[in-house]
Amino acid sequence: MCPSLPPVSAEDLVTSVLTSKVPALGGTVTVHNALGLPALPGVAAPLSRPESTLRVWSDGQGHDRLALPSRGGEQVFIDDGTTLWRYDSSSRTATALEHGAAPDHQHPPMADPAHTAQELVGDLRKCSGVTVDGTGTVAGRPVYQLVLTPAPTERTLLRGVRVAVDSATRVPLQLTVLTNGSPDPALQIGFSDLTLGAQDPALFHFTPPAGVRVERPESSKPPGQHDGDMIHTQGDGWDTVVLGQLPPRQPGARNDPVALIQRIGHPTSGAWGQGWVVQTAVGTVVLTSDGRVAAGAVPQQVLDEALAR
Repeated sequence: MCPSLPPVSAEDLVTSVLTSKVPALGGTVTVHNALGLPALPGVAAPLSRPESTLRVWSDGQGHDRLALPSRGGEQVFIDDGTTLWRYDSSSRTATALEHGAAPDHQHPPMADPAHTAQELVGDLRKCSGVTVDGTGTVAGRPVYQLVLTPAPTERTLLRGVRVAVDSATRVPLQLTVLTNGSPDPALQIGFSDLTLGAQDPALFHFTPPAGVRVERPESSKPPGQHDGDMIHTQGDGWDTVVLGQLPPRQPGARNDPVALIQRIGHPTSGAWGQGWVVQTAVGTVVLTSDGRVAAGAVPQQVLDEALAR
C-alpha cells in the first residue's frame, strides 16, 4: 500500500531535489540492468551485468566511499575531501587524484542514486515534462515518485525517467530509466537498504596497504587517459552526444574495445567516414575507423550528425 503523504507540486519537488544535501548515510544499492551493454573497458561492472550490488557511505560533509565488486576482488572509491582514491584489490593498485586535477571526473563511476539522480534532474528539467506520479516506498522509506518525460523536440530513445524522492530529506533514493516500446525498466538503481546517521570516520580515509602500487597523475587528465582522447559533449538534455577518441591500440591487448565493437556491432558509414555501430534499447554507439567514438541515448542519425560536424 502506498503511503499517504502531503501533496507537493512537481516544481517544488524538483527544486527540493536540486537543493537537498545528501546526509550522512550508509547503505546497499541494487542495480537492475537491461541495457544490453557488453563488458567494455571503462564501463562500470553494474552496467554490464543483469544485476549487481554495491555499498555506499557518506558522512554528509562531502566525504564519500563506494565499493564495487570486481573480478577477483573489489574496487573501492574514497573521496577524503582533498583526494579521490581508487583502489583495486585484485590488481593491487591504487590511484590518487587530487581535487581540481580533473574537475569533470571527481565522482567515481556508478555513483549512488542520490548523486546520479540529482545530476540527471538538473540536466533534464528544462527540456522535460515533469509530474508527480503518486507515492511509494524504497528501502523502507516513504517517497514521492517524480517523473520526467522528454519534450517533443528531443530526439531520444528514452520515454522517461522516474525518481523516487525521500519524503523527509528530499534526497533521491531510486532512479528508473524507461525506454520506448517496453513497459519494463532498462535500468534501475536504488537503495535496497539504507541507514541515515553518522558513519565511521575511518571509512573516508585511505592508506595504501603494503605492496600496493600507487599512481599519482600529475596532469589534468584522469587516470588512464591518453593525449587526444579528452571527452566532450554536443547538444544538451535528452539528446546529448558524448564524443571522444580511443587511445592507440595495443597489439595483443586483452581488453581491446575496437575488436569488441567490431565483433558485436555492424559496419556503418556516413559523411564522417566508415566504422561500426552498436545499438541497444537505450542508446547507440558509433566507432569510426580512425578511433573516434560517439554515444548517446539517441538514434544513430543524431550521432552521424555530431561526427560530421
